[in-house]
Amino acid sequence: MSFSESAQDLRDELVRLRHSLHTTPELGLHLPRTQEKVLAALEGLPLEIRTGTKLSSVTAVLRGGRPGPAVLLRGDMDALPVTEKNDLPYVSQLPGQMHACGHDLHTAMLAGAAHLLSGRREELAGDVIFMFQPGEEGHHGARYMIEEGVLDAAGARPVAAYGMHVVSAMLPPGLFASRPGPIMAAADTFCVTVKGRGGHGSSPHRSLDPIQAGCEMVTALQTMVTRTFDVFDPVVVTVGSFHGGSADNVIPDDARFEATVRTFSRDNRVLVKRRLVEVVRGIAAAHGLEVEASFNDGYPVTVNDGGEAGFVGRTADELFGPGRYFVSPQPVMGSEDFSYVLENVPGAFVFLGACPPDRDPATAPYNHSPEAVFDDAVLPDGAALYAQLAYARLSA
Repeated sequence: MSFSESAQDLRDELVRLRHSLHTTPELGLHLPRTQEKVLAALEGLPLEIRTGTKLSSVTAVLRGGRPGPAVLLRGDMDALPVTEKNDLPYVSQLPGQMHACGHDLHTAMLAGAAHLLSGRREELAGDVIFMFQPGEEGHHGARYMIEEGVLDAAGARPVAAYGMHVVSAMLPPGLFASRPGPIMAAADTFCVTVKGRGGHGSSPHRSLDPIQAGCEMVTALQTMVTRTFDVFDPVVVTVGSFHGGSADNVIPDDARFEATVRTFSRDNRVLVKRRLVEVVRGIAAAHGLEVEASFNDGYPVTVNDGGEAGFVGRTADELFGPGRYFVSPQPVMGSEDFSYVLENVPGAFVFLGACPPDRDPATAPYNHSPEAVFDDAVLPDGAALYAQLAYARLSA
């Protein structure tokens, strides 16, 4: 029986686990209830299990019946600070917390893969590391798990690593998509404080207006991007926060804004940081103001190994038949901390369409929306692909 067929037998169990996780979502690095549910789902399997110290992670190692290398499979477990607006029987019971990005599906699928592979342990020519990770949503959970030894959990560094992410829109349900090379962007935060001299709004010439200079900076940053960077190696700078002043007739002492900065290459990531600082400093100097500019580094570029991305496509075709795998022509501007794993181990990250069949993927609410809905029907296929990737890679 193929993993695809075996996974269908687990469908009800996977749905129950996913719904249980969805009703009680947890945020950040510390997910005690989620960890408890994962441990319960793995109970009775022939796994070597270790939990994290800095975070509520679960690392489980399945030793194959035959000697060989190790392969890593990762599923993230944390939710988002979003209040759910769906009318579902398993809606989040916690206001301000929701599995709006589908990590509850990832966790259930990875647990399913552990069951599938445990049932064929004697056939495995090597070991499988199951990486149940908290803190993907901006908390660098993968980096912490690497620091705590997840990549060496089997005794040797994995020869390949695979991650998966469902999407509530964009892709038709059940379609897998990936690509060689960059698949998700690096994401950094640019923080600027413009320091002027406050005064009366009726006499701007007696002040140094930080708001006007700040607004000029915002528009100049966009011009800089279009005149510095090749559109075929794109850079996105979006100012999402701007604060200054308290009254219509008062020029404040300072103004502050923050921008998200997205890049797909290491060279552009370095260059854009330098150019952003040069632009705001130049404008501040032109207006006689001072400026403080700094960066908060986010996740690196998520880069798929070309060979492993091709392997994912061939494996999906062999498991589900032609037409279920799509080579994405371009990467996605979102970011992922699976990038830390792929900086250390060749591997691939793959998307899975989970849009409900009664919705149009082109218009359905996307991940992170309070109205995002993910179809349970993809759970067996996600678990099956996880399992098949590990099994086939160890058999290669």
